Amino acid sequence: MDAKTTKTTKTKNKAAKNTGKQILVIVESPAKAKTIEKYLGPSYTVKASMGHLIDLPKSRTAVDVEHDFEPEYITVRGRAKLLKELQGDAKKSNEVLLASDNDREGEAIAWHLRNAIMAKTAKVPIKRISFNEITPQAIKDAVDNPSVIDEAKVNAQKARRVLDRLVGYNLSPLLWKKVKNGLSAGRVQSVALRLICEREKEVESFIPEEYWTVDADFKTGKNGIFTAQLVSWQGKKPELKNETDVRSVIDAIKDSSYDVSEIRETEKTVRPRPPFTTSQLQQMSANRLGFTSKKTMQIAQQLYEGVNIGSSRVGLITYMRTDSVRISAVALNEVREWIGKNHADCLPPEPVEYEAGKKVQDAHEAIRPTYINYTPDTIKDSLTRDQLKLYILIWERFVACQMKNAKTKTVSIDISAAIAESAGGGEAIFRIAGTKILEKGFYKVLKLLSSKEEKGSSVPPLKKGEVLKADKFNSEQHFTQGPPRYTDASIVKILEEKGIGRPSTYAPIISVLLDRYYVTRSNKQLVPTLLGRMISDMLGEYFPNVVDAAFTATMESKLDEVEENNIRWPDMIKEFWDPFKDRVDEVGKTLESYKGTLDEITEYKCEKCGKFLVKKLGRFGFFLACSGFPECKNTRSIPLAKCPKCDGDVVARKTKGRGKEFYGCTNFPECDFISHFKPLSQDCPNCGQFLVEKYDKRKGSHKACINPSCDYLHSIEEEEK
Repeated sequence: MDAKTTKTTKTKNKAAKNTGKQILVIVESPAKAKTIEKYLGPSYTVKASMGHLIDLPKSRTAVDVEHDFEPEYITVRGRAKLLKELQGDAKKSNEVLLASDNDREGEAIAWHLRNAIMAKTAKVPIKRISFNEITPQAIKDAVDNPSVIDEAKVNAQKARRVLDRLVGYNLSPLLWKKVKNGLSAGRVQSVALRLICEREKEVESFIPEEYWTVDADFKTGKNGIFTAQLVSWQGKKPELKNETDVRSVIDAIKDSSYDVSEIRETEKTVRPRPPFTTSQLQQMSANRLGFTSKKTMQIAQQLYEGVNIGSSRVGLITYMRTDSVRISAVALNEVREWIGKNHADCLPPEPVEYEAGKKVQDAHEAIRPTYINYTPDTIKDSLTRDQLKLYILIWERFVACQMKNAKTKTVSIDISAAIAESAGGGEAIFRIAGTKILEKGFYKVLKLLSSKEEKGSSVPPLKKGEVLKADKFNSEQHFTQGPPRYTDASIVKILEEKGIGRPSTYAPIISVLLDRYYVTRSNKQLVPTLLGRMISDMLGEYFPNVVDAAFTATMESKLDEVEENNIRWPDMIKEFWDPFKDRVDEVGKTLESYKGTLDEITEYKCEKCGKFLVKKLGRFGFFLACSGFPECKNTRSIPLAKCPKCDGDVVARKTKGRGKEFYGCTNFPECDFISHFKPLSQDCPNCGQFLVEKYDKRKGSHKACINPSCDYLHSIEEEEK
């Protein structure tokens, strides 16, 4: 801290002491308040607002569509006492500093607090302070350089809030009226739901096709053996659809001589990736650590707000909601100094710069460590296991981004053999490739973020023209893989690519879909429920704009324009509202009610009263209920398939304790049939038993027959088991 900053802070402390009043600082969370309070002097009191204290009421739309869509704000239920306390603290203070997050939501919180305090006292000066990291210097700089509330940013938040309220509070009642009570629809979440549902249709319609690969083990030297894969057959990519094709290929080349026909060496420069943005952090955390987007942001919030390192409380990373890869000059100097001391040979002559995307707001720096000298090893005992994992990702990525490029060399070797004339003649080519690191560069600091490329692979020391002997042929059965379901990482990636949502909304979008039970997680994949698919189909048919990705991205761009003060937010809302409201009114009058139409009388009878059971749609999907309701309230799970062991039905069940789902026979305990794979509404064309959906890390999600004696869509390994 320089002399000027120290002098200014001391002057403020002295002034506050002379008046006998404190300077009140209001932040959003208690953890942040605890950290900041340690950085400021005794003349500062730091309190937390616990998020929004003033917002739209939940009981009604509360938007005046006749008068520029003015929102009607109220004190959030249960928060009046806290608001009153903050107003009281402000009255007793010499000055109030509003220090909520430096984004749209944070600016709106500051705006509401300012208005609420001014309503009680107009005498106390109220100022806005903001910072990108919670460090002593950053906080003191912010306190010494206060600003005013950014009204344009507040208007952008207001526009988003009003827009979401108008969509949600008009579509949801329509769903209640036409489909089922208790349903809801959101503006951005509906687009994400549609993407997930469309992918699910692709997954279901995909039919796997069998194919095979052939490898050969070659002898080199006295004891050396290496394996190469068949990559070319008669000048084309080999098409091996079954074991018969494999056998004919091996028979056509097993007696041939093999020689090294070509050796290619390719050098490649590998550039380090830029520091993390919010979406990139969520994607990498999901892929490397298995964290959900929500968990990633919760842990990042903890690291940002501060943790105890020895006797000090330190904010370890910069603000975690950002779409920028920008790095401050101070941080660049610090990281280059650290690299120069620890990896001098990997320090580039100038700082490495990264280009930002077209839609980047650049309000905050990239996510980086606040103190580069706090290496993961030095503070590992002060962090929880998950905090440490996420901190390692952020620290490694940031340091690596300012180091020299890595250089690799890939050697690819082709081994040729003549194909027997009886098989059509020509040439078969086997290939082996290996990569080694020539210059490690930024790879030197990567541990958790290390890649397969860094580990490298070797090839045997062969020479062109060298004659080899094929010692053994190996074949392997595969099935083509359909499109993968979305995961937290891939849905965030596609939302970012399509311009849907912003860094602060990616995790909440996924959480809302899960909370509403429109989507569930299965093997870390996002799977739409029957309810979710129904809502998505209906919205797609009657409100195509609401679930259209391009339209939603346009709305996001207009919100950005509001924040940049280029357009008036009421004009933007009006352009959307008029046609939307007309459509809501039209659909409300013309759309036939779906209520009750989804109920379907089944052949199953109630075991309690003997009446027929009705198939109904509930919050957690379809179920069977007695037609004698409300006199008889019996319910049952829907049969998913016929039990292959007896005449019972297979239904979804859950284990005690953790509640893990499995599928078992209704005649249990007489019948002990159990499957951990979900039955599909498809019968096996070979044996007539049902198909199930299986999952493993190598093959991903795939279909297979439940009958172990049937080879339909089974791999060789499964048959052997």
